[in-house]
Amino acid sequence: MRILCKGCEALGEATIRAGCNAFFGYPITPQTELVAYLSKKMPEYNRLIIQAESEVSAINMVYGAAAAGFRVMTSTASPGMSLKAEGISYIIGSELPCVIVNVCRVGPGLGGIQPSQQDYFFMTKGLGHGGGRAIVLAPNSVQEIYNLTMESFYLADKYRNPVIIFLDGTLGQVMESLEIEDEYDGEVYTLTDIINSKPWSSNGKLHRRNRNIIKSLNLDNNDLRNHMSDLNNKYLKIRENEVKYEKINLDKKVDIIMVCFGMISRTCEKAAEELKKENIEVGIIRPITLWPFPHEAIRDMSENTKYGFLCIEMNFGQMVEDVILSSNGSNKVYSYAEVSGDIIDYESVIKYVKDIIKGEVNEYKV
Repeated sequence: MRILCKGCEALGEATIRAGCNAFFGYPITPQTELVAYLSKKMPEYNRLIIQAESEVSAINMVYGAAAAGFRVMTSTASPGMSLKAEGISYIIGSELPCVIVNVCRVGPGLGGIQPSQQDYFFMTKGLGHGGGRAIVLAPNSVQEIYNLTMESFYLADKYRNPVIIFLDGTLGQVMESLEIEDEYDGEVYTLTDIINSKPWSSNGKLHRRNRNIIKSLNLDNNDLRNHMSDLNNKYLKIRENEVKYEKINLDKKVDIIMVCFGMISRTCEKAAEELKKENIEVGIIRPITLWPFPHEAIRDMSENTKYGFLCIEMNFGQMVEDVILSSNGSNKVYSYAEVSGDIIDYESVIKYVKDIIKGEVNEYKV
């Protein structure tokens, strides 16, 4: 069936249908609608939802529920992610699956409540201490929010690792049509399911000879070395198997390739359509996983563009550094950034592309 809903509401519905047992969160703009939706719907399916006293409390509740083997989620906006960072590092170090939502707003500090993509570095490179990694999914529509949320719980369980759903504030608030299954029977993981599918979970001795112990502390150097090696091998496996991206109009050589993610990718698609009317061919690479990043896809396209790559982001230029790394100097890379909280419009993108072609824009330098 087809319904009309906000991005945060689609995320909430997918959370329920993915079999999430528990949600722990704290209201903060622009993701409060998700908390409100789940506070109404979770009890209908006998699921647990707790509004914690802070983001710090919420992420530690996630740690406990994930350690017991439950499917669990928390959500916040940018300042709240800073508060959750220590707990996320412990969750990564303990190899626990969970889903974390960040509906990004402009910052730093309290900043504003307008949409932004300024947490790109935070989500992909600086996620707590200790070099931990999480899969970062960046949908660009209400439908894709729903689809990727469903997938995120599967990925978290598959790799025993957090998965982050990264939205800008616009996507969380925008209202669009959503296609979902007509029926949902409320199926959820039971304790028996957890014991069978997650033998590592810590939920009492039960039938086991020994108790399971979940921890991130390793004081023995050999144990620590082995643990870090296991984590690194897991990250390598994720990089090998879970890269997701979309290519548009790249079956031929183009004048310029835009690299963009989230809501801004739709602005870029409109700009590309308009530029085509003026015989300017534009291709698009849209990373869907921001980590692992589609380095090879960009590297393979470096010879497929006359003027190079244009990264369009709602920050001062962060993903552009990954694109420069991917292209490895084989073509020019430009950056168009907006940090005021205003959404980039397609007319501005068109003008910037034309300025690049006229030689009036300098390459981005790191």
